[in-house]
Amino acid sequence: MTTMTNASVREFRMPDVGEGLTEAEILKWYVQPGDTVTDGQVVCEVETAKAAVELPIPYDGVVRELHFPEGTTVDVGTSIIAVDVAGGAAPVVEEEPAPAAEPEEQPAARQPVLVGYGVATSSTRRRPRRTPAQDTAVQPELNGHAAPAVPRERPLAKPPVRKLAKDLGVDLTTVTPTGPDGIITREDVHAAVAPPAPQETAPATAVPVAAPAAPVSYDTARETRIPVKGVRKATAAAMVGSAFTAPHVTEFVTVDVTRTMKLVEELKQDKEFTGLRVNPLLLIAKALLVAIKRNPEVNASWDEAAQEIVVKHYVNLGIAAATPRGLIVPNIKDAHAKTLPQLAESLGELVSTAREGKTSPAAMQAGTVTITNVGVFGVDTGTPLLNPGESAILAVGAIKPQPWVHKGKVKPRQVTTLALSFDHRLVDGELGSKVLADVAAVLERPKRLISWA
Repeated sequence: MTTMTNASVREFRMPDVGEGLTEAEILKWYVQPGDTVTDGQVVCEVETAKAAVELPIPYDGVVRELHFPEGTTVDVGTSIIAVDVAGGAAPVVEEEPAPAAEPEEQPAARQPVLVGYGVATSSTRRRPRRTPAQDTAVQPELNGHAAPAVPRERPLAKPPVRKLAKDLGVDLTTVTPTGPDGIITREDVHAAVAPPAPQETAPATAVPVAAPAAPVSYDTARETRIPVKGVRKATAAAMVGSAFTAPHVTEFVTVDVTRTMKLVEELKQDKEFTGLRVNPLLLIAKALLVAIKRNPEVNASWDEAAQEIVVKHYVNLGIAAATPRGLIVPNIKDAHAKTLPQLAESLGELVSTAREGKTSPAAMQAGTVTITNVGVFGVDTGTPLLNPGESAILAVGAIKPQPWVHKGKVKPRQVTTLALSFDHRLVDGELGSKVLADVAAVLERPKRLISWA
């Protein structure tokens, strides 16, 4: 590792871009050493567990060093780029000698610099110290102690690893760390769980030790392994948590939406909607907002800690969007207060931003109810899982011409199937049925939008 002696060099640290997120992956650098940067200029793109975000530099200067290559996951609060704010000649660079005596004490002295980034764990300052010289200096000291994590009151591990250990019933103080600078990894936790079973049945045999070699023997020509990280990792964790926390109930209704489809075509010709995205989803969203207005108790959340039902007097309407990075659910803030043209504008912006991969973490926070349109894939319907913290989600199936009894005669009509999943802890069958029936009624006769809204 190197140290810059020029006092004009400023270190830009990974900020918390997602309300409490602990790390982010550097996707792309837009600058290189020697480039001039200005206050507010985007220098890199990072991916958090929620979205891809562009990071602007907060000062003018000349880039001196990029501390991490693209594809590296960096802890919040860790310096990622050095900038000479004086903009002059390159500062003198001196080799920092490898710590010989007490390397463990150095990070502790630097912890205060993390104040303001929302992170106060020593592990976030250890990541930049990965160099061959220091690894060889630190490792002997770790190996010299029988239990390197024991002297500390709290073993070094990231929050996701701590949660994994808690779920598996593993005491982190008993785990042997293999990560950089004594950090406990997910593999260490799994390794702590795996050995006991074979040791109880055959403590003297060494055969089980060969088991870890199995994963590397898969046929690369027949299988592709994709690391689970970023948005997909967060989505998986959220869905597992939702499925095993909230008791889901799903109800279905098939409805004639012929009149709604006719209204969509009329609105496309309306001057008030010129340049706006007008499609069936717009009217379905409005129908759900009307149903929530008539049944406000459905727009709520369950507070397990306080044992309270929190009824929201606003609707942040989430729209599930499939992106190259995985499924995300940005939401339209205060959708209940928007007119139909305003809702159309917000929907258009939400979809365009999601497709471009520019959805901000803030846009995916504080949703209250969600719509997922599986019909765009030709699917009739589904049983959607709730987003954590929400009590209801509406799935919209494909709209297709089907034979339908209309005014006493069988005629071809535009028909779709709606599915409403809800948290049965706070939404009973009656309330859920009323909401779904109201949505269907509006879509069957959209003039109700005027009288019910």
